Amino acid sequence: MTTLKIFAFITLLIFSSINLHAKSFSKEALKESVLVQKGDEKHWCPVCGMNLKMFYATNYTAKLKNKTPRQYCSMRCLVVDKEEYGIEASSIKAVDASTQKIIDAKSAYYVLGSRVKGTMSKTSKLAFSSESQAKEFTKEYGGNIVSFEEAIKSAKETLFHDNENIKKKKIKKIYPMGEKIFEKKCNKDIDVNNYIEINELKADIQHNKLCKPLKEGHLQALALYLWEVKRFGDLDDIKGKIHVTHDEKCPVCGMFVYKYPKWAAQIHYGDMHYSFDGVKDLMKYYFVHKKGISKILVTDYYSQKAIEARESYFVLGSDVYGPMGDELIPFEKLSDAKTFSMDHKGVKVLKFEALNADEVDKLDE
Repeated sequence: MTTLKIFAFITLLIFSSINLHAKSFSKEALKESVLVQKGDEKHWCPVCGMNLKMFYATNYTAKLKNKTPRQYCSMRCLVVDKEEYGIEASSIKAVDASTQKIIDAKSAYYVLGSRVKGTMSKTSKLAFSSESQAKEFTKEYGGNIVSFEEAIKSAKETLFHDNENIKKKKIKKIYPMGEKIFEKKCNKDIDVNNYIEINELKADIQHNKLCKPLKEGHLQALALYLWEVKRFGDLDDIKGKIHVTHDEKCPVCGMFVYKYPKWAAQIHYGDMHYSFDGVKDLMKYYFVHKKGISKILVTDYYSQKAIEARESYFVLGSDVYGPMGDELIPFEKLSDAKTFSMDHKGVKVLKFEALNADEVDKLDE
């Protein structure tokens, strides 16, 4: 065998070995995992619905500005939540890809762009508590060692393209699969609009047996179809609903309003308007900006139609939560408000003019 052939053979062996190693790296929880969210939904990412234990090596934990604990399958989902809700920077923790221990995210070392497949992104980002661990990893899987700030910057820069790639895959494979599962294996009366996050939907499907037993992959496909296709399709059939574009953010909390159509509300000033992800945030804005209002629209809880807030009734202190926690639940009819209040442990039923800043502020306590 010539020297050139020997070199080519050895090179082939090396690269074959590397590819095998890259495929063998497991993101699954290798021991008892730490799950920081509450309730049955704690097992899934609140942004994309992915199973946290299956992608534990790329998990992150954090707290929202309102102190709500969150856990993500990836840095991509952390960035999505950070941009929409706002996250306490000091609360961000990462899972060490080597030891699977929870570590401080800002002081960790990140291997960016290794041959290990990324989670919710083409570019993999793996955290390590020490530089030596990160270096050992790069020897086997490649990639560059960067800081937390550089890793976050990369996640933000690739977010648009990552989202586009994910969307194409969903349209081609995931949504059709989810629709078939829904039609064949699930109760047809699942009301997707009763949930604030996709992980709550998955938890309810599993815990309350709303479908026949499903493997995780099928449960994820079903949840994505219900959450991202059927939820909006069903609401499109409602005449007289509040219309919100995909780029409208609540001026109070910064959340994208279109994601929470059941709670949408608007204040109109002639030809311009502001959209809100719930009556609570609308009222916070209203108390400061009352002048020049032409109409105030809220979504009737039962009919999902737009109603004039100043002619409506609101239930306070119920056990039904909106996107920002405790919420004012709107109704066009007093009888509906009273029925809801009795069914859901409401504390008060008030007309619009009886609402005041103190009542609204108490909802955040």
